Formats: sequence, structure tokens, C-alpha cells
Amino acid sequence: MPIRLIVGLGNPGPEYEQTRHNAGFWLVDNVTNTLPGCRMQREARFNALAAKTNIANHEVWLLEPQTFMNRSGQSVGALGRFYKIAPDEILVVHDELDLPPGVSKIKKSGSSGGHNGLKDITAALGTPDYWRMRIGIGHPRDVHSQQGVADYVLHRPRKEEQVLIDEAISKCLSVIPLLCEGKFDIATMQLHTNK
Repeated sequence: MPIRLIVGLGNPGPEYEQTRHNAGFWLVDNVTNTLPGCRMQREARFNALAAKTNIANHEVWLLEPQTFMNRSGQSVGALGRFYKIAPDEILVVHDELDLPPGVSKIKKSGSSGGHNGLKDITAALGTPDYWRMRIGIGHPRDVHSQQGVADYVLHRPRKEEQVLIDEAISKCLSVIPLLCEGKFDIATMQLHTNK
């Protein structure tokens, strides 16, 4: 089953725009900017910014929930039900504490790993069996920081981290067309191979 819905996770509002927790929004914004004529528009019925576009000759929805992160499932569930998009046709893009900046991974299913956005989406869909694109932001303990996780994800990355995160997002963008064609093995191999 090809991907029919790409969801970027983040928090709405200018105060969160540059924070690590918004890595999913950053990727969807990049996808939108690379597609001619693609514009995110407010969709009140989904409480989100959304766009219908064409990637690799497949119709794909792009979605940025405008609820806060821990209520992301409201938007994902509403759009998925309305357009009859199955969980295994959904790709959720999110920040990942357990991966260092510069690393990104694709996986299907699994636990939320403490990520409140994923927890809410799993509850809304009634299953954890959707695809995830995990963009590494590192963990405060990796830099010997006493900063709490909640505080860490709601702050901007350091300059050198931002460069690595941007590189990871570029790599993710290169495999999005493969995911929209249902070529998950090839996409995973390309993304997980360090080039």
C-alpha cells in the first residue's frame, strides 16, 4: 500500500516554530515548498493545515495538525476517516530523542516511545500500525545536560545541530516519492545507508 497521507507533527504558533519538537512540520513544509502549486490551507473540519498534492503520480495528502502535539490524533483520525485512508497508508513524521541529529529512520508500527503525538495518533487510529519517519534531535543526556526532556524539545537546536537536522530532512525528502509508490524496502535502505 503506498503512502496516501503524510503527517508532520509539531506545535502551532510562532513561539514553537523553531523548536526541536517541530521537526515534523519542517519536513512537511519542505515537501510543500518543492511541489509546484502546492499550498497548505487551513481545514477547520480537520483542525489542521492540509494540502492535496501529487507525488510520484500518486494523490497524497499533507497534514500539519493545528492542535497541540498531544492532541495530534484528532486531525489525523478525522482526515483518515473522511478520505478512507488506512493506518498503513499513513506516514507520521516526528522528532526522535533516541536518534542523534543528522540521523533519520523509517519504521512501521511499534510503541510511542513516550512521544505524546504518537500516543494520541495510536489512540485515534485504534492501532499502532502506521509508518513513522523519525528525525533525530538527540537527547539532553547526550550533551551531558541536566535539562529536562520537555524543556529540551521545546527549545531551538544549537546551530551545529540544526545543520545536521536539515541534512537529515533533505535525505528524508529524497525517499518520500518512493514511499508514495509503496517502495518501502528501497526507501528504508536508502535512508538508513549513510552516504
